[in-house]
Amino acid sequence: MARPIVAAFCFPSWHRDVRLDVRKGPGWTEWDLLDAARPRFPGHRILRPAWGRYDEADPAWAAREIACAADHGVDAFIYDWYWYEDGPFLQRALEDGFQRAANRSRMRYALMWANHDWIELFPAPPARERAMVQPGAVSAEAFARMADHIVERHFRDPCYLRVDGRPWFSIYEIGRLVSGLGSVAAAREALDGLRRRSEAAGCGGLHLNLIAWGFSVLPGEMQVDHAALARELGADSLTSYAWVHHHPLWEGTFPTQPWDDAFASNRRAWDDLRARFAPLPYHPNVSVGWDPSPRTDQSAPFADHGYPWTAALVGNTPERVGEALRAARRFAESGPGTPMVTLYAWNEWTEGGAILPSEEHGDALLHQIRSVFGTTAAGA
Repeated sequence: MARPIVAAFCFPSWHRDVRLDVRKGPGWTEWDLLDAARPRFPGHRILRPAWGRYDEADPAWAAREIACAADHGVDAFIYDWYWYEDGPFLQRALEDGFQRAANRSRMRYALMWANHDWIELFPAPPARERAMVQPGAVSAEAFARMADHIVERHFRDPCYLRVDGRPWFSIYEIGRLVSGLGSVAAAREALDGLRRRSEAAGCGGLHLNLIAWGFSVLPGEMQVDHAALARELGADSLTSYAWVHHHPLWEGTFPTQPWDDAFASNRRAWDDLRARFAPLPYHPNVSVGWDPSPRTDQSAPFADHGYPWTAALVGNTPERVGEALRAARRFAESGPGTPMVTLYAWNEWTEGGAILPSEEHGDALLHQIRSVFGTTAAGA
């Protein structure tokens, strides 16, 4: 039996984008948030990259990340991919960086349409009411334009991740798609349109993956019956984005919570989600950390105001992460469908979850992945 595909979520906010130029000033990126971040409570350490600032839209830099991932057992990047009513956002990490890297054939990649509302978090004030920047819901016309772009630019790419011969496409907030299009029937028709485009282009149809959660994290996230929608929309599998969707950070002590408690909550959630979504496969997720405090107003006292003013997970040593990876591998290999494990995250520096070498862990998380899964093999 082939080992599970190992796919890491990749947050592409480490390059210049025209939308951010307009809102925050020329050249602004989330590096500016990380540079300004300071410890918010005793013993607090901000997660920072060991390799310093970088521009992920640079193909040479993308090649370094590809080599790092492939050498340590990560088969694919699942890019957080943004497309609003008026078009894309933060796409250059993938389209200018990864897709132009000289060694790109060593990796696979896929899209996770991050169709949540864009709320002002750069940085977030203490007030729970956040300003809306861009709604995540789109019209049928915008979805059709997006579908054309996905098929032509990505599904045709020989490096695109395919599961059972079909290109993987994940949707972060399926309720947002339904609400924007007006009905479940309209959402099914839009997705069927994407399937037809993919088939007509010779790409083999669609492997539709949905992101499921138990607790909302980002402001405005919609709670829906994921199991029912998965069946009605023709989903092929489900996974989770981060452990905080299955572990309530607002319970217990603030400003920290034990990483082990989040692991225990999520290990129980894997069993529950597999049973709830059967016979569809549920792919387990392992989160290497959580601390979104760099996205908060650093001048305000640190208190529980809701995301990103949440507790941080502590105790996420590489050894404990390795135990979670082994548990996820066992779970993935025991279930239906092509086994896969998703990882949060490759580079979520301003949310405290990064597999890339950091000042805190060095490259120890990468070594844990390679120890559990071996080198890349299954992501084609």
